[in-house]
Amino acid sequence: MKHVAWLASMWLGCAAAMAAPVPTVTVGSTPAGAGFELDGTVEALRQATVAAQVAGNVTQLAVKAGDKVHAGQLLARIDARNTSAGLLQSDAAVAQAEAQLQNAKLNAQRQRELRQQGFVSQSVVDQADTSLKAAQAALDQARGARSQAALARGFADVSAPFDGVVQATLVDTGDLAAAGVGVVTMYAPGALRAVVQVPASRAALARAATHPEVRLPDGRWVSPVQRTELPATDPVAQTVEWRLDLPTGTSLSPGQSLRVRFDAPASAATPAVLSVPAAAVLRRGELKPSTWPARGSSCCARCDWARPAPASRCRCWPA
Repeated sequence: MKHVAWLASMWLGCAAAMAAPVPTVTVGSTPAGAGFELDGTVEALRQATVAAQVAGNVTQLAVKAGDKVHAGQLLARIDARNTSAGLLQSDAAVAQAEAQLQNAKLNAQRQRELRQQGFVSQSVVDQADTSLKAAQAALDQARGARSQAALARGFADVSAPFDGVVQATLVDTGDLAAAGVGVVTMYAPGALRAVVQVPASRAALARAATHPEVRLPDGRWVSPVQRTELPATDPVAQTVEWRLDLPTGTSLSPGQSLRVRFDAPASAATPAVLSVPAAAVLRRGELKPSTWPARGSSCCARCDWARPAPASRCRCWPA
């Protein structure tokens, strides 16, 4: 009795399904391509971590994340008292070297006059000339040290190397900046690229791709204007970095996620597979995906596509 009731309810359900028109699509076996998709990230073609070149406390942070800056614009200022004192010391050293050079010139001239009068020997004149050359070299050295001190004084102002956008600030006012340590990260907007790590086992397939595409966050697929494969493999992750330059006009920002597809062509040896549209797959919780294809005048057939199975596994109920 329970079996008859179950058949009746099944027949009524199928009849109701047949009453409403349902869109169908014909599927068939096609050669499976060797393409694959990977996750990537957006990166600016021109980016930089602007670092301090002298050590000292940060006395001023002139920008914040998101600010647009121009080349040469002040980003941060470091305490310049130490470098200023060094510059003053170099100025004094230059003045001292100039005085010693002037004294050496006068002494050399005096010794030449005395030599002409026969009051001193030639060795005295040679010694005076040697002292003059040493004084000139000392002045050149002092001037070089002053130039270096002035350059260090200029390093107290951290400036933007190019026109761009501040991505992040790595220090705050009052922090101790060290030479070579980043202060601000920035990038030039407009020129962007997708960076994807391709497994080394799929590197050959990626090279064989004829039309790789990048899926933007809005769902559009675009073709890169240029692709570059780095000539080294990561020894730990065993991946190869690919850089795909994106066309201009894409409203993206560095760090966004996107999808990269390498559509390698199918080979003759690739077996054929049966594929169905993703919209035709029914998913309910943790159950296996299934489809309900139409078969002649039958109502509907439930087929389990979770793993390869013969056609006998698809059960049909007569209308």
